[in-house]
Amino acid sequence: MPCPDSQGHVLATEHLDEDLMSTAVPTPDPRADEPFIPDIDLDRDSSEPLYQQIARPLEDLILSGTLASGRLIEDEVSMAQRLHVSRPTARRALQDLVGRGLLTRRRGAGTRVTPSHVRRTLSLTSLNDDLLKAGFKPRTDVVSYEVRLADEDEADLLHCEPGDEIVRIERVRMIEDRPLAFMTNLLPVQGAPTLTQLSRSGLYACLEDRGIHPVAASQSVGARTADAQDAEHLGIAAGSALLTMQRTAYDANENVIEYGSHIYNAALYSFQFNLTGD
Repeated sequence: MPCPDSQGHVLATEHLDEDLMSTAVPTPDPRADEPFIPDIDLDRDSSEPLYQQIARPLEDLILSGTLASGRLIEDEVSMAQRLHVSRPTARRALQDLVGRGLLTRRRGAGTRVTPSHVRRTLSLTSLNDDLLKAGFKPRTDVVSYEVRLADEDEADLLHCEPGDEIVRIERVRMIEDRPLAFMTNLLPVQGAPTLTQLSRSGLYACLEDRGIHPVAASQSVGARTADAQDAEHLGIAAGSALLTMQRTAYDANENVIEYGSHIYNAALYSFQFNLTGD
């Protein structure tokens, strides 16, 4: 990944490329209902806390793909007895991974590896379309849909006049019933899809259906931690890591057709850059 600027953002100017998406589609693990027993050697003389020594190798196995999505993990009681640690220590190790989105705990279902991490190549496509191509079944929850008069900041983003009618949309993108992204988009009112259309399809597919074709975009990518509102939108703890993206998309006549400001749960999502030399 290129080095960020002084504000921690990576800038990219994009052109239409639908062939760069690279996301590994998880294969169901036939052993999903057999608890995985991690082989962990604890160094009781180390300054590293025991719960971290338990969590770290599990994290490595999940991120490497060795543990498939949905794989059941040994419960805290068994883990504590087997590793000769206290139950709170085992619980904290598992909860640490739950807090980072790598494990999911559900009553009656145990502790399991969460849906696989989405790795998305930067290209001029919608998140919904990219997830469909990768084999996921995304769901969109429209949080708000508002027709309003553009203020000065919004007019600047859409290259229109203050007071022009625009549409402001807030949505949550879900995969496997887990919030992946919270998306805010601004569009000129004349090209905006309806609320019903957005509930059924991705934004760019809706625009294409209306004869509006994005051909280029300017985009910035960054990172920050979740505040209380972000945490509520994504169902994560405040302070969790987020990836951010701001994009302005243009048609062939260089008219702005949409501006988007999105946040992503970094435990489930990453951007991939494809670079070539001169």
